[in-house]
Amino acid sequence: MTPKIIRTIAELREEIAARKSAMTGNPTVGFVPTMGYLHDGHASLLRQSSSDNGLTVLSIFVNPTQFGPGEDLDKYPRDEQRDLNVAARSGADLVFIPSVEEMYPRRRATSVTVSDVTERLCGASRPGHFDGVALVVTKLFNIVQPDRAYFGMKDAQQIAVIATMVRDLNIPVEIVPCPIVREQDGLALSSRNVYLAPEERKQALVLSQSLSRVTEWIRGGMTPQQTIQRLQEEIRRAPLADIDYVDVLKYPDLVPAEADRPLSEADGRLLIAVAVRFGKTRLIDNRLINPAEVGADICFAK
Repeated sequence: MTPKIIRTIAELREEIAARKSAMTGNPTVGFVPTMGYLHDGHASLLRQSSSDNGLTVLSIFVNPTQFGPGEDLDKYPRDEQRDLNVAARSGADLVFIPSVEEMYPRRRATSVTVSDVTERLCGASRPGHFDGVALVVTKLFNIVQPDRAYFGMKDAQQIAVIATMVRDLNIPVEIVPCPIVREQDGLALSSRNVYLAPEERKQALVLSQSLSRVTEWIRGGMTPQQTIQRLQEEIRRAPLADIDYVDVLKYPDLVPAEADRPLSEADGRLLIAVAVRFGKTRLIDNRLINPAEVGADICFAK
C-alpha cells in the first residue's frame, strides 16, 4: 500500500486523529523517526511497528540542530523517492516529511538537555549533538503522540538518551529498541556507508569482526581495560582506521565498568561501543552483552 505523504504538522495531526477514530481492534500508533536515506535497518523498524500497531508513522527529517560545525549536514545523503519506495514496502501508513521551516519556524528559545548518559561516547566527541537529538525527538513525540517509538540498537547511546528523556519528562511513549541489521559481510547498515570508498568499505569490516570476538575475550577473563586495549589493537590492523573511541560501559546508564576487574554477573548488561573514521566517514558499531550469559553467547544486538 502506498503511504500518504504529509509535509505540515497541522495536517499530520488531523490525519492521525482521523485514522485513529476509524480504527478498530488495535488503535495504537507506532512511530519510526529517521533522517531518511532509508536502508534495510529502517525497514526492519517499520515492519516491527506495523506488526505491533494499527497505524505506523514514519518521519524523514535531516535535523540541523544535531549537526555540529564542520559535520556533514549539507552532504548528508537525501533521496525522497528512494525513501518512499522503502516506506511503501515496509508497512508505513503515513510519511511525515517536514521542511526545516516547518519544524523550526522561528528562533528557538527552548532547549532539551539530557545529562550523564550524553557525556561519553558520541556525546564526548560531538558536543551538542544529543541536545539537538533530544529537542527534535521531543518535538516529534509531541506532534505524533505515538504509543510506541522504534529505534535501532546501532545507535545504542541515542536509545539510552531518549529513554532517559522520556522517563524524566513523563512522555507517554514506549521506546522499543530493535536489533542491529547488518550487511551479509557484517558491516552495520548506515546511511553514511554510501560515503565509503571501496578500500574504506573493505577495511570497515574490522569493526564487526573485532566486536564479534568480545564474548570470547570476556569468557576468557579479560577485564574491561584489557578488552578496550585488545579492540584497539584489532581495529588498528586496518591501516585506514582512525579511532574516535572504544569503550566498555554499563547499559543503559553508560557508566564505566570497573576497569581492572574481570566482568561478572553483577555488572549486568554491558555495551562495548566503537566509533572509527575511515577517510571522512565516521562509523559506529557496538555489541551489547550480559556477562552472566556469555557461556551461552547471548547477545542483544546481533
